[in-house]
Amino acid sequence: MLANKHAKIMLVLVFAVLGFMLATQIKTTERQKSINVQRAEELTERLRVVEQQRDDLAKEIEKLQANNSSDKVLENELERLKEFAGEVPLEGKGIQLILDDSKVTAQVGENPNLYIIHDDDLLRVINELRAAGAEAISINGERLVSTSEIRCAGPTLSVNNNRSAPPYVILAIGNPSNLASALKLRGGVLDTFKFWGIQAELTMPEVVKIPAFKGRRTFEYAQAAEEHQETAKEGK
Repeated sequence: MLANKHAKIMLVLVFAVLGFMLATQIKTTERQKSINVQRAEELTERLRVVEQQRDDLAKEIEKLQANNSSDKVLENELERLKEFAGEVPLEGKGIQLILDDSKVTAQVGENPNLYIIHDDDLLRVINELRAAGAEAISINGERLVSTSEIRCAGPTLSVNNNRSAPPYVILAIGNPSNLASALKLRGGVLDTFKFWGIQAELTMPEVVKIPAFKGRRTFEYAQAAEEHQETAKEGK
């Protein structure tokens, strides 16, 4: 009888221990599941944040690329405008014309001024070159721009307010054949020079180099028209 009672007690203890162990295992499993769910939620949130950062960076990269592209276009346009304005030196195919006063002695009663180079002579040459498509022109190293002047200054000529004496080296960039043909027209500029003995040497160098304009240009009275200013504001 005592033995049976002892056995029952042991059995109860065994079941109690097993029950405790089972309950502990269940709690541990549930806790682990909870931790796994929490970790999954944390990972999901981290993934969402990372993806958002990735998208933000992608947009920033696109914006920077667009700005760089726009800046490059503006830079190219500015460089092109500087070339047209004579602000940068240029080089390319073209012609070189060297003019010098005539060595012929004027006859008695003749005007000696007919045998020397005047501002009108240079202007005729420049006009012919421009009409023939010259993209850049210089005289004795002075770049000609929209504000340039060529005028008499005593026995010399003034180009861009700088005195220049013969021989006059005129450089022009453009189609060499067209430029040369414009000067060689029958009855044209070179024929007139030849008639008065004015020396003219025309060549077509492999590369013509023309310097940038050295002077200063400012507007004292001119300003952008009001309609242009309004258009510029609307475009912003």
